[in-house]
Amino acid sequence: MSIIETALSKVRGREPRLQGSPGNRRSSYNEGTQADLEPTRTFPTATLDSVAMERNRILPQVSDLAALRAYKILRTRLLQRLGESRRKFIAITGTESGQGKTLTAINLSVALAQDPNTRVCLVDMDLQRPQVSNQMGMRYESGLSDYLQGQSEAESVIYSSSIPRLLVVPNGKAFENSSEMLAGGRMLQLLQFIESELPQHIVLFDMPPMMLSDDVLTFAPRVDGVLLVVAEGRTQRSSVIKSKEMLRDMNVLGVVLNSSSERDDNNAYY
Repeated sequence: MSIIETALSKVRGREPRLQGSPGNRRSSYNEGTQADLEPTRTFPTATLDSVAMERNRILPQVSDLAALRAYKILRTRLLQRLGESRRKFIAITGTESGQGKTLTAINLSVALAQDPNTRVCLVDMDLQRPQVSNQMGMRYESGLSDYLQGQSEAESVIYSSSIPRLLVVPNGKAFENSSEMLAGGRMLQLLQFIESELPQHIVLFDMPPMMLSDDVLTFAPRVDGVLLVVAEGRTQRSSVIKSKEMLRDMNVLGVVLNSSSERDDNNAYY
């Protein structure tokens, strides 16, 4: 069993309780036609820096075969757990900083987009320390912070990228009142816009670590599931226990293990 499969098998309790009754759920992504996957409007295009992506170990600029396999397995397991759920809003978080949750969010988004039947929207929802655009070397005009401050509209902060089937909502500013911003009316309107205009997209939200703010707890009612990222040798056992307690009432889809010493080869990546 692979490292990622082992980590994902440690989900607490039973299979995720997906929202919506079976009669109300939409068809599986793999059952839709390519036309069904097209967004209903055109968004501005942002440039990605392949050099920065390679430096930061961002797909597809990664040659580590073990890492590529791990992300594909993670992608497939997530799609299996989501199944035919009506909404696919997924928060990705860690226990503390430095555990690779942003890297996981970006690379999982790219891996999902590499599936020809899957479309993805990655939202930098870490209002404490936004890093998605930096790690991807993304150049853009307006981001999430501009929208939340009423300086831009939703359609102008969602960007098409050079990676087919991948949209990105970048953010370049941190907020001291981040949880209040997440609970505000502008955020609710953005989510409604995404759900309306991108009905066939899986939406991944890169969130702050659990131990650093109440952002995940504030935003949890608006997502359908949570992925928790931990790092071998860096994540404290006490932090994991506390995070599990905080996530008790949430739909935890899985646990992703980063920096593991268990690998299929000698070139350590994960």
